[in-house]
Amino acid sequence: MTDGARYLAVDIGASGGRAFVGEFDGDRLRTTAASRFANRSVRLPDGLRWDALGLYAGVLDSIGAASAERPLDSIGIDTWAVDFGLLDATGALIGNPRHHRDARNEDSVATLLEAVPAAEIYATTGNQFLPINTLCQLLALRGTPELEGAATLLLIPDLLTYWLTGEIASEATNASTTQMLDARRGTWAVELIERLGLRPEILTRVVEPGTAAGTLRGTVAADLGLEAEIGVTRVASHDTASAVVAVPAEAVDFAYISSGTWSLVGVERPEPLLDAAAAGENLTNERGFAGTTRLLKNVMGLWLLQQLEAELGVTQERLVAEAEGAESGPLFDPDLPELLAPGPIAERILTAIERAGGAVPGSRGELVRGVLESLACKYRFALEQIEGVSGARPGRIHVVGGGCRNRLLCALTADVCHRPVLAGPAEATAIGNLMVQAHAAAEVGSLTEIRAVVRRSVEVERHEPGRDRDDLYGRFLEALAASSADAAALVGEGVAR
Repeated sequence: MTDGARYLAVDIGASGGRAFVGEFDGDRLRTTAASRFANRSVRLPDGLRWDALGLYAGVLDSIGAASAERPLDSIGIDTWAVDFGLLDATGALIGNPRHHRDARNEDSVATLLEAVPAAEIYATTGNQFLPINTLCQLLALRGTPELEGAATLLLIPDLLTYWLTGEIASEATNASTTQMLDARRGTWAVELIERLGLRPEILTRVVEPGTAAGTLRGTVAADLGLEAEIGVTRVASHDTASAVVAVPAEAVDFAYISSGTWSLVGVERPEPLLDAAAAGENLTNERGFAGTTRLLKNVMGLWLLQQLEAELGVTQERLVAEAEGAESGPLFDPDLPELLAPGPIAERILTAIERAGGAVPGSRGELVRGVLESLACKYRFALEQIEGVSGARPGRIHVVGGGCRNRLLCALTADVCHRPVLAGPAEATAIGNLMVQAHAAAEVGSLTEIRAVVRRSVEVERHEPGRDRDDLYGRFLEALAASSADAAALVGEGVAR
């Protein structure tokens, strides 16, 4: 990186966007917050949608704010996965993108498995079967004017990059979450897509993270009052992929939990794992930076606390503080489908507890503690699934993302999983985004070198396993058996057939 060069990471999650300026001196990365903006979903008569124009305005405002001090040299955008915008033949957006939590998608996994055997789908794409997957969303849209009129599909970060630069492509880490990418070849699974009555021609070329995406359009630069030319880099645009880039690991025997609205629990591998055992556990293979594969499981994550916070009008910090002083709470499967939709969630959690045979919590703190204990136990459950099929034996767990600040959840995870938890950095996604831009500029080399830079640049809090929680985990397994919605059983039946 030339002296004084500046990178901008725009990181957009399900609950909001953040922009960070990064400066790398060859040894450490220094980050500065540039702006924050909201990401709100809107329920329309035809379903739940994202405000794409509001997000784009937030991106533009972030570029303007970050450029006020001095010019930027590169911009990278990462967002959540699976959701997309549809463009018509002129390149115009056909309506705001649909939200993956929209009720339209609820029966889409069953529709998919009726059309193509689960074993064939998994052997090609290696993706976990979830109704939120892009493929399932498209099946729910089949025959609609919205989909029939589409000439191009762009995942959210690719859509925002297109508006900035005019360049159309699909970045690989996000494309790998769609259940439409061939996991071995890294190209679209055209035969599967056509077999489902969908049109592969709406998909664009797949490019690897670290690829240049051109420069800001002249009109964009003029509207922002920018004189210098600014490049745009396709970073690891799935926020989890960027977060895993920034895992400050020294050894290779680690597991990670990218902890935010969703918790992504996984390990890093050199190649995808597409056998029947992995399919039976409903694990997902997603592409990572530098040719890696992230073998992982989606767990509901802090979504549960976020919805309680909104419903009760109490901050998450206060809820966790109440949980710290409470007795062990009732356990339930945090991945039940009825917990997926936005809105008041306390009654739905209580129903889940009842289904699992648990007692009604005696206080709000006990309820929240039950949520956190259930999450920690589901993390162990997911890790055991991954270990069982991959042979991985991670000696430590790196928790990155906003959830690393939840010290109670980190401590519970260390206890339940019987291994140290290293918490941080909280802004791992933005850091990974920035480091891929530095890599694209040839200022840092391998993934190992990137992680060494991260270790020198951030502080990590270590949580050692303390109290034995096997009794807690045993009670969780009983609750899981009573009410689990884990799709592994459904998929396993499909593999057997």
